[in-house]
Amino acid sequence: MKSFVILIAFALVSNLAFAQKKQKIEVPPEVKKAFATRFPDAKVEEWQKEGDYFEAEFELNDIEHSVLIDAKGDILEVEEEIKVKQLPSAISAYVAKNYPKQKIKEAAKITNAAGVVSYEAELKSKDLLFDATGNFLKEDKL
Repeated sequence: MKSFVILIAFALVSNLAFAQKKQKIEVPPEVKKAFATRFPDAKVEEWQKEGDYFEAEFELNDIEHSVLIDAKGDILEVEEEIKVKQLPSAISAYVAKNYPKQKIKEAAKITNAAGVVSYEAELKSKDLLFDATGNFLKEDKL
């Protein structure tokens, strides 16, 4: 009987966690319009709320993208998945030197509203951010 109660409790907790993850968010019309104007051929796979901003994940030309938009409809940055080998060589060298036992799992090119490019290299438990020439900027834990 005790095992049955534990199993039911686990199922309820798992169900609640899943429901919270997939919770539908209210996306303002200005945000949706900004997305549709900038990416008319793309369909949002998922909207997420990141603080005061809205993030749309989508695929365009068989490449994963995400875009960060504020509530007024201003696009703050666009992230485009790239192949690891497309990263500036300085990034690979930095990772090899500072994280010798880890490999870059995924890479992205990030362009902000002013057109400034940066790169993200995802390791096992952290994201590393670099400027356009491959200089290290910061580390974010996943």
